[in-house]
Amino acid sequence: MSRMRGVQERPAGLVVHQDVLSVGEEARLVGRFASLDLQPVVMRGVASRRRACHFGAGYDFDARTATAAMPIPTYLLNLRTRCADLAGEHPESFVEGLVTEYRAGSGIGWHKDALVFGHVVLGVSLGSDAVMRFQRRAVGGERRVHEEPLPQRSAYVLTGAARWVWQHSIPPVTELRYSVTFRQLQSGRELGGRSPG
Repeated sequence: MSRMRGVQERPAGLVVHQDVLSVGEEARLVGRFASLDLQPVVMRGVASRRRACHFGAGYDFDARTATAAMPIPTYLLNLRTRCADLAGEHPESFVEGLVTEYRAGSGIGWHKDALVFGHVVLGVSLGSDAVMRFQRRAVGGERRVHEEPLPQRSAYVLTGAARWVWQHSIPPVTELRYSVTFRQLQSGRELGGRSPG
């Protein structure tokens, strides 16, 4: 891992759990993902190198709204339950299951998850290892940074400052990687409701 410029600080609310899946479970999921109708992620009319498939809820980047999507498939429900248990949350509260494919050379830039989504974000890394980078500006403009290894079969939980204050990114991966992200909707929000800001 290359060192990011800035003051090192681990984000409060970031937790990573190792080996939440067995090697066999991972292989079965990766096999399922390979047959999904993955589509390029398009933001502001530009297609990214990563491809994704939304289940339960999607997100319209231009309208900043959560949208209805195909139901979460049964083969993801056990993983959703396992991850929700790690966060002490009810599995059914996670209405979105997002499968993202990162081919070699693809990543995702700095962002926070959209405000329409809830206070807990869960993610699982499959197929290969990755690094999740974090950054925020402290009082006075000082940059705080952190790099978190995400080994394959690990899961992360973002709550509190890690969810709301810090931006995160995934630098380009060197091998095929999939991620599964589970998100809640903000309390009082419905599919089709606009994200503030």
